[in-house]
Order: sequence, then C-alpha cells, then structure tokens
Amino acid sequence: MGSTSMGFRVNEPSDVFRLTVVGAGVMGVSIAALGVSRGLHVTLIDNDPVKVDAAAAKVAQELRLAKLVRAIPGDAAAGRLDMRSFIPGGSASDAVIEAVVETKEAKTKVLREISEAVRPGVPIVTNTSSIPVDELAAGLRHPQHLLGIHFMNPAYLIATVEVIHGTRTSEQVKARASAMLEALGRKGVLVGDGPGFVTSRVSHRLINDAIKVVEEGRASVDDVDLLLQDCLGHRTGPLRTADLIGLDNLADSLAVLHERTGDESFRPAGLLLDKVAAGDYGRKSGRGFYTY
Repeated sequence: MGSTSMGFRVNEPSDVFRLTVVGAGVMGVSIAALGVSRGLHVTLIDNDPVKVDAAAAKVAQELRLAKLVRAIPGDAAAGRLDMRSFIPGGSASDAVIEAVVETKEAKTKVLREISEAVRPGVPIVTNTSSIPVDELAAGLRHPQHLLGIHFMNPAYLIATVEVIHGTRTSEQVKARASAMLEALGRKGVLVGDGPGFVTSRVSHRLINDAIKVVEEGRASVDDVDLLLQDCLGHRTGPLRTADLIGLDNLADSLAVLHERTGDESFRPAGLLLDKVAAGDYGRKSGRGFYTY
C-alpha cells in the first residue's frame, strides 16, 4: 500500500525523523497522530486491511481533536503519513514502535518481524503497558535493540511517558530512542523493568477495584467516577479511564499482572470480563461502562 498525503507535506527535508508504528489500533493511531503533528514522516502498518483503510481518517480525527484542545497549534506544519499492510525489508526508519495487542504471543511475533526488517542499531520500541521488556527481548535474535516506552492515550495530550531499558538494551539504542522522544516532544521518565512498570502497576489495581465496587452494587458507575474525581483528584475517573484504555486491553494487562505477580487483586473483575465477552470495549466500540 502506497503513501497517503492527507493534505500533509510529501516532499519533506532529508533530515526529517522517520518513524514506523506497527499496529493501527487505538494506541498505534494515537502515536502516529502525535508523530504527524510533530512534522515526522510516519509509516503506520497493520496486516488488517480494514484497519489500514480506516487509519488515515482516524489519524486526521486525532489531529483535529488535538487542535481543538490546543495540544498542538492550529497552524502547525503536519508531517507525512504512509499506510502499509506489511513491514518492508531494509526499512529506512529511524525508530520503530510496536503497538499491537497486550499479549506476549502477539507482541513477540511482531517484534521478531520488526527485528528482521530494520537496520542494526535502530531502536525497536515496545509500547507494552504491562509485559516486562526482558521477557519480550528473550524471544529476539537481537535483544539489544529493544526497549520499552509506555505512551498513554491520547498520546498527543499526555506529554510524559515511561521508559524501560532491558538488561541488554544497548547504549546506542538508548541514545537513539531519546532522540525519538525529543522529536516527538515527549518527556521520558526512566523506570525499572517488571510487570506493569509504575503506572499500570498502580492504576490498574485501582480501576479493577472500581469495577468490583460497581459489580458488588455499592455504587453506580457515575458515582464511582464522581467520587474519585472530586475527592481524590482523579482527572477522568477510573471507569472513564477504563473505557479510554479499551476494556479488552485492560483485561489483557490485568491478566499479565495477575500471572506475573500472583497478586489476586489483579485478577480481572467478572464484570470487566463480561463486558469484553459482549464486545463492549469502551470508546472504540461505542459502549463500555458508558455509551459513546
């Protein structure tokens, strides 16, 4: 699949940062939109033709929302967006971000494909929210190329990210990944490797407990979010946040945390699993704890 300009510039200068994002789901589109908003040449890849066909419109919508909330200037020069259905061999990318579903099997498969396609020394970034980086690196021929950067959704609005170095991540890759974050205008906070890192380890337990409170009939969805917002300063409330994350992704992340830590508080709530089984994934499906 070839280039799509979407009104973005096509003849960019030779020094423009070239970013590849693999996975055109919620986070992949969000990260791609961030890159385009910063003037980067972004290639967004997914093996699902339906997602590839819809990606340009979704990225454009993200950019419109970013301008509405003044996360990017209204007159900002946009970068270039290409969509593809495969990872090209000999990729000229300066960095590649994997943003597929939160399971070890899916991520390892895609990371292996990326590893075979990119040039030596190019950072391979996993956007995992819960799976340890060293665990994913163990399945790669070149584990020194892998590190984790946990972008939050929406990527254009949340300017701080978690950065996770594996024990074998090379200094060259660390430096080039820092250059990528600078190009994206994001602030990286280096944290230790382990299940859930910091943000998911803390927030997912809170969200899971909030779901259990609703499941037990002690409070409504609206009231749980209102109390957490007004009393504890939670920006959106845990259940709106769950819908934004995607309830299927949340359930997968909680399963990883439960399996890796043995902590029963991370076992996905029954109500969460029921919603996922019904196809109520949150904002992306139009229904979750709220209707959109």
